[in-house]
Amino acid sequence: MSDQVFGSSLRKKIFLAIITVIFVSFVFELSKMQILEYKDYEVKSSNNSIKKIPIKAPRGIFFDRNFSVLVSNKPSYTLTITPAIYDNNKDEIIEKILGEKKDFVKNILYKKRWYSKYLARVIKRNVSFKNVVWFEEHKEEFPGVKITVEMQRDYSFGINGSHIFGYLREINANQLKDNKEYSMGDYIGVQGAERAYEKHLRGQKGYHYILVDSKRKTIGKYLEGKNDKPPVKGDDLLFTIDYNTQKVAEKLFKNLKGSVVAIEPETGEILALVSSPQFNLQEFASFTSRKYIRKLSVDPEKPLFNRATKSIYPPGSTYKMLAGLLGLKENIITKNYAVVCKGGYQYGNRFFKCTHHHGYTNLRKAIEQSCNTYFYKLILDIGLEKWYDFSKKFGFGKKTGYDLGNESVGIVPNKEYYDRVYGRNKWGKGTLLSLGIGQGELSVTTLQLAQYAAMLANFGKTKVPHIVKAFLVGNTNLYTPIKYAEINNNLPVDYYYKIREAMLRVVESPEGTAHNIKLPNIKIAGKTGTSQNPHGKDHAVFIAFAPYENPKIAVAVLVENAGFGSTHAAPIAQKIITTYLDQLKNNASGI
Repeated sequence: MSDQVFGSSLRKKIFLAIITVIFVSFVFELSKMQILEYKDYEVKSSNNSIKKIPIKAPRGIFFDRNFSVLVSNKPSYTLTITPAIYDNNKDEIIEKILGEKKDFVKNILYKKRWYSKYLARVIKRNVSFKNVVWFEEHKEEFPGVKITVEMQRDYSFGINGSHIFGYLREINANQLKDNKEYSMGDYIGVQGAERAYEKHLRGQKGYHYILVDSKRKTIGKYLEGKNDKPPVKGDDLLFTIDYNTQKVAEKLFKNLKGSVVAIEPETGEILALVSSPQFNLQEFASFTSRKYIRKLSVDPEKPLFNRATKSIYPPGSTYKMLAGLLGLKENIITKNYAVVCKGGYQYGNRFFKCTHHHGYTNLRKAIEQSCNTYFYKLILDIGLEKWYDFSKKFGFGKKTGYDLGNESVGIVPNKEYYDRVYGRNKWGKGTLLSLGIGQGELSVTTLQLAQYAAMLANFGKTKVPHIVKAFLVGNTNLYTPIKYAEINNNLPVDYYYKIREAMLRVVESPEGTAHNIKLPNIKIAGKTGTSQNPHGKDHAVFIAFAPYENPKIAVAVLVENAGFGSTHAAPIAQKIITTYLDQLKNNASGI
């Protein structure tokens, strides 16, 4: 028993002795490191540090529906300065090399006090290669100064598309608060597709880690690059537009004010969209020029304003088919429904004029020859509220849901509207007469008119108008289509056949108001219009679709201050239609 106790006591003493030796060894080593070898470790710590270098992801590329490049990227050189290690006595030399005025560098480095002095600030983008070589040769003399390679937008592919593509701008302090994944100096989309699809286009930043000494010189990779993260390229966008059709539409609107939207009726895919005047995206390729933006902002022609989706105008006689369809739906228009046009319509003490003395006029003739008298009577028979509700079924008086946004709802007046504008019981049925011919308070966008034309072409069915059809995802290029909602106002197709036949006669018949654009090999159905303008010359309007037998394109054209739709808008639509149908023919034959 005593041997067991003695053995147990001895083992405890040995164990305690070992613990004591280990503890004393640790204390000695710690003391040695903190006291005797302090200076050595301090030098090593100060001489070496890990620096995280962000790698920007390439931004997504834009393709047309046939994979022709619309917007791409190209390399550019950017000069940055990290204030914490920069010698500001070098300002004058840098400004001289860059060709900038005095205090150019100072104004960038120190005007934003909240910005960390340890973060590099962009001094100038798009630095010339000659200057890049000079700075590389003298980099030892300029601590904190660095030349980096960035990607900038390349707009050299022959399409302007300023109101489709939008542009990029350096992110500001307010935007940084809501976008934590960005850093100062990063670019963010402004307007158009660049803004609407920013989350897809920007990609994901990568990082690599390096060791630097106390003079910020690179020693080598940290952990041989094991912690590095490669960037993920932004998604490419496959647009619905057709390159040739868009290019021709832009050319046709050169020196004109107005807009055009062309849509594939069955799918709602936008084949071309132009708002004129446009602006030059090349000015935004490397940096956002404040001077250029100010110039655009004060330009009386308003080139920054998207006339295709934001401007609203009376649709004129292009709205007559809607009233015709509603008259058929309500069984107001029968085979015996007609008017005798004697050059206008008498209502009370006022005579509302028509363009001609059309004589006996039915629905087909009223659309073919654009008889106002017929539609003056028809709108009175229909009534305001039914006309208002039916207008909504064709997308008027509300946003279409266009994927790039930035659109107006337009104005479709109803009883509440007139009570608010004129006062209750201070307006009468005579107010409706102008609505019957697409005038008065009624106002629509060119995009809404194009959607309307597409629905007429496709018997009341289409999809939400859109200009991006798919993504090509990141580094994988996986094709990912975007789904859009279907639109269908569920009217009997017989009604549409009657309206479409009348629209065909607008172009095909010698008495038709757009007979001047008749083609020998393509049947175009259309409708001319004149949009009244209280501030000057009237606007020319035209909507159409083709081929009549199997429509592949629907177009809405509005030319500001041009006069008659048949003279100025219809020929533009004809050229856009033939361009796209020729393109389809070429694609089918493999050309």
